[in-house]
Amino acid sequence: MIDWLRREALEPVIELGTRTLPIEITRNRRAKRLTLRLAPDGNAVRITLPHWCRSAEAIAFAHARRDWLAAQLAKVPDRRDPAREGALLYRGSEIALDWREDAPRKPALSVDTLRIGGPQDTLGNRLQRWLEAEALRLFAEDAAEYCNRAELAASEVRLTRARRRWGSCSSEGTLRLNWRLVQAPDHVRRSVVAHEVAHLVHFDHSPAFHALLDRLYEDDIDEANRWLSQHGRTLYAAFG
Repeated sequence: MIDWLRREALEPVIELGTRTLPIEITRNRRAKRLTLRLAPDGNAVRITLPHWCRSAEAIAFAHARRDWLAAQLAKVPDRRDPAREGALLYRGSEIALDWREDAPRKPALSVDTLRIGGPQDTLGNRLQRWLEAEALRLFAEDAAEYCNRAELAASEVRLTRARRRWGSCSSEGTLRLNWRLVQAPDHVRRSVVAHEVAHLVHFDHSPAFHALLDRLYEDDIDEANRWLSQHGRTLYAAFG
């Protein structure tokens, strides 16, 4: 039994129900404690640990929290294949896909239907590219509006495929926003953009930052944050 426990503590994998997930360890010199989380898509357990913490201790910690991890895994939505299902999540609603191989390849959105042609075996990739283009367009519009409200010059906007963060703001003033937010309701996407624009002025979460965010954002920021906390993982259900 002791030998088995030792092997379990050293093996960077963990069994959760019928699934075996890798344990990914990242060392961070600024970290003051060990943090454990499940990847948004449920395909890995991720641990960030201080430089002085042993890997074996981190792996043992994950095994000790097996029940919590299993509960988190149960919340991960089932994988989706929009090309096969004929439906796509866009701005908080499902839109139908009208695909025909002989139709124009360029997607055309009409009310609640996206018409698209081209080979079916590349449909998934082309749908993701369309969503990313829509995300960039909407983010740029949102950012321009909030920068204007903050009396700032329009900021450069770039897309990110981050697995942990919805957005970030660089010291050079570039906003990086997660393209998957284009699937969320508009008020949720806009809350993240407003948050990052506020960081152009305040690089912290001080009272001054929150006061500016409240002035910039036209809706209920707490409600938007709750939506992301409760439903954010659904935005990772499709497109790997």
